[in-house]
Amino acid sequence: MEFLKLVKRRRTLLNEIVYVVLNIGLAVAMMVIVRVANSLWPAFGLVLLSKWRIFAVRPRFWVANIQANMVSIIVSISYAVFLYNVNQANISDWQIFITQSILVLLDIAWLIYLKPKSKRHFIVMQAAVALFVGITAIYSLAYGWMSSPVVLLVWLVGYVVAHHVLNSYDDESHILFLSLAWGLVMAEIGWLAYHWTIAYRLPIINGLLLPQVSIVMLCFGFVVYKSYDSFFHYQKVRFNDIIMPLLFSIGIISALMLAFNGVSTGV
Repeated sequence: MEFLKLVKRRRTLLNEIVYVVLNIGLAVAMMVIVRVANSLWPAFGLVLLSKWRIFAVRPRFWVANIQANMVSIIVSISYAVFLYNVNQANISDWQIFITQSILVLLDIAWLIYLKPKSKRHFIVMQAAVALFVGITAIYSLAYGWMSSPVVLLVWLVGYVVAHHVLNSYDDESHILFLSLAWGLVMAEIGWLAYHWTIAYRLPIINGLLLPQVSIVMLCFGFVVYKSYDSFFHYQKVRFNDIIMPLLFSIGIISALMLAFNGVSTGV
């Protein structure tokens, strides 16, 4: 029995090592492909290839698997967009390498630490990351597009993150309706932001701009989540549960609107 336990422990350790190595390799390979090809399509292809397990089941499970992996897909596609944007930035090769290396480290942290977690607070963090990077990627890439695909993509991100969070509540029976509703709210904000896009230069990560709407949506989503969580547990939205998130979000958004509305450039 001791021998079997030792073998099992060694296999588990080996599996963890392989998992870590593969994920580090994926993050680095994405950077190399973007730098060499200078195109998003090979990077998107690598994202799809990395999700091969979605389709390694019978076709009737594909839709459920795609939906379950959409948060991860959004983060991976956004990571590829950020790498590409840095590659196109008017900065030195050394700055490009440093910035892309920072992005690689952030992606590795996502893949190894945050993505595998299954507790609710980690699920909420996963959704928050997907919302923030997804909206940022959309507005950093689609500034020359028509409004319709931008709004549609924003709706998709909103729907996906809401569905991801609501799935962690076992007794919730209106997941589809609430997810669609949140996607609609995000789409409306996205339509407004399309006509007035403001972005900020980041102090450390050169070559990337941070759209104001990403911060606004994240703050708004934080308040809505805390309100929903309070209602789910107590059948009402308790003032004490939402007052601090509400004040924090109002403070952040007010500061952006009042003090940082004229120092930025369009994405």
